[in-house]
Amino acid sequence: MLKVVLGPKGTGKTQRVIDLVNKAIDQELGSVVCIELGNRLTYDISHRARLIDVTDYPMNGYEMLRGFVAGLCAGNYDISYIFIDSLYKVSNDKDPAETSAFLEWLDKFSDEKQFKAAVMISVPMEEATDVMKKYSMD
Repeated sequence: MLKVVLGPKGTGKTQRVIDLVNKAIDQELGSVVCIELGNRLTYDISHRARLIDVTDYPMNGYEMLRGFVAGLCAGNYDISYIFIDSLYKVSNDKDPAETSAFLEWLDKFSDEKQFKAAVMISVPMEEATDVMKKYSMD
């Protein structure tokens, strides 16, 4: 299952993700993972979540991000929720078609591996692709 938080910069998406992560920690039985670029969420997210700063694992597109997510699941069988904060920054790719293909893959992969996923994308709703809107929480 995939959820997407959409909106332009400065509309509270990060706070929404923080709230979702902290809520998931209280509700999920397995591990909760949050992938971000930088460490700005360190003090806002419970220490019980696995916070991964991809600055240590630089991505160069969605193919690398797919491998990274698959590797997380291969190394930790009990992940129940994966959050990706600022997808464009984490993936280092703003191509709408590539983003849509990644979202479709993540939805399918999360169903196969039985975890939930939530992704934050900084894009106004009117510029979002149909795939982004399909998974939008709004």
